[in-house]
Amino acid sequence: MYSLIAFSAAGLGALAYFGLTFTPANAILVAVVFACACVVLMERVLRQRAENRLERAIEDLSRLLATDAQAGAVLGQRINAIADLNPGQRLETVEADISVLGTVIRQVAEAVAEVEDKVAKAGSSRPASQPADARLITPPPPPAQPTPVIVPETEPVIPLEMLRQALDESRLVHHVQPVVKLPQRRAVGYDMVPRLMLEDGELAEARDFMPRRGGKDVIRIIEGTGLVEAVAIARRSRTGGQPAMMHIPLSRASLGDEASAEQLLVTLDANRAIAGALTFLVSESDWQSLTTHERAVVEQMVRKGAGFSIAGMTSLRVDVADMAALGVRSLRVDAGRFIAAPEAFTDFHMTDIANYLARFEVTLLATGIANERQIVELLDSDILLVQGDYIAAPGPVRSDLTLDSTRTVTPQLRRAEL
Repeated sequence: MYSLIAFSAAGLGALAYFGLTFTPANAILVAVVFACACVVLMERVLRQRAENRLERAIEDLSRLLATDAQAGAVLGQRINAIADLNPGQRLETVEADISVLGTVIRQVAEAVAEVEDKVAKAGSSRPASQPADARLITPPPPPAQPTPVIVPETEPVIPLEMLRQALDESRLVHHVQPVVKLPQRRAVGYDMVPRLMLEDGELAEARDFMPRRGGKDVIRIIEGTGLVEAVAIARRSRTGGQPAMMHIPLSRASLGDEASAEQLLVTLDANRAIAGALTFLVSESDWQSLTTHERAVVEQMVRKGAGFSIAGMTSLRVDVADMAALGVRSLRVDAGRFIAAPEAFTDFHMTDIANYLARFEVTLLATGIANERQIVELLDSDILLVQGDYIAAPGPVRSDLTLDSTRTVTPQLRRAEL
């Protein structure tokens, strides 16, 4: 292109010199001016092309960046979806199912082997006149049905009228008993234990004064007082930097009474910040006999953040999924009875029942620990939550955590345990 401009400029100069009779200087000047004009015009055209090409490249790059941004957003959504799947928990559930299935298969194999042994023994001891195939039609003995654990119920030693008088004189106190996790034996919760101070200064346990029949108004007073004390302890322990999980006794006497249930819901609503640290301890008989109205109250309590622990379980052959849906966090069994006769509580093997309950986020809690041997057996069965006088007996709450406390929590008190 530049060569063409040079030839054109030379031709124009020759034309001006020979055809237009320009002087040599003027002809050269015309040729130079023409060449410069053509070069400037050419440079302008090339610059415009380069700018257009650069703009198109920028537009392509913008489209690519937008596509990458969309791909990144889609990838982020997929990562979030995968994170929400919680594969670890699902794998634990699958492992628990496989473990339970293996236990069931083993139990079936043992039962079949036992039946075969009994049939073989019966065949070997048949009379001589009995046909050889008679053992094939001999029915095996029916399997023994598990007998449920029956906990005897005793009448309270302290009469109801004496209990009313003690409540009027404010001789009811609430102590706490820790629930610990093995093997570290670190406290993970505390039971509110009502006790009655007698006139001679002795402390009566709940089994000695809690009414079995009647006296629902007294039970509501005791349970309401325990709830207020537990809320105060939970709030102050949370302020001190060591949140405590409190287990509060609750019965149908409070759940079935409209005024008490309303006050219970109001208390939970006013303390939503610590509602997750409140677990209500309900007996198995009360839980199984809940009415429709009482179940509705339980559901409202769960929506406000509270949970439940079922005490005194005599059988673990229950609908665990339904219990978990109603906010049940733990099932309590007597350690001595459970270790001595686990088949009376469940059809699962003792080492598998804890994993089975964990599928529904329900924990098995052994109470009444009496010796170290029970702790070892529970550890071998993956039952890690325990409670009992051998671990720690009920005792008074620290004075800075009680309802009557007016002191400021110091760093030393924060480091101390309940």
